[in-house]
Amino acid sequence: MANPNVFLTAEWRKLALAQYAVDAEILKKYLPANTELDDWQGKYYVSLVGFMFVNVKLRGFNIPFHTNFEEVNLRFYVKFKDGNEWKRGVVFLKEIVPLPAITFVANTIYKEHYQTLPMKHAWIEHKQELEVEYLWKNKLWNKFSVSASSKAEPIAIGSEEEFITEHYWGYTKLGVNKTSEYGVEHPRWEVYPIKDYKIDVDFGVNYGPDFAFLNNANPDSVMLAEGSEIRVLKGKKF
Repeated sequence: MANPNVFLTAEWRKLALAQYAVDAEILKKYLPANTELDDWQGKYYVSLVGFMFVNVKLRGFNIPFHTNFEEVNLRFYVKFKDGNEWKRGVVFLKEIVPLPAITFVANTIYKEHYQTLPMKHAWIEHKQELEVEYLWKNKLWNKFSVSASSKAEPIAIGSEEEFITEHYWGYTKLGVNKTSEYGVEHPRWEVYPIKDYKIDVDFGVNYGPDFAFLNNANPDSVMLAEGSEIRVLKGKKF
């Protein structure tokens, strides 16, 4: 029997993540009400994330022509105190997908920040190396690619990889004093050791002038996670 609290099921696969430390002041105007910025050893990160949505089902049903698609997003990390529990989550600055129906539903119903653009990806598996590449066209083609060892490893307890991947809540700013929250469930992921990466992205064009300075910045870290099956739970507002 389907869980009535599960809104969407899918797989998130081959997640390429690049972390950039930014000034907390840049992020505060995007911060949803009642949440706080979450830091990794004093750094406030935004992450550029590219991955594949695979086998998407909405309330248990496949949506024709919307089952598998790319997504690239820019996100930052927050926490919310719910009673005595700290919930660690993410806020999306923008999510880019190739399907206008996804954008329409996400922006209209959930007040997210989706944009529809032409996209493509490549996964190339060699004997000892894995190449993963995500591309999207916003005036010009943008590219985020990584090469990594083909052997995945568990994420270490207390590591930066754990901090980045173990945020299980999503928060959206609905207004000055209103926030939406939803949960994401997935098992602990494995990561592929990075060998090299290339980021050819116009952050100003894609994410606005607040983030244009990242055009000339090197990421603090780059990761490639295998991902897993995921479940997105129905949200609430407060």
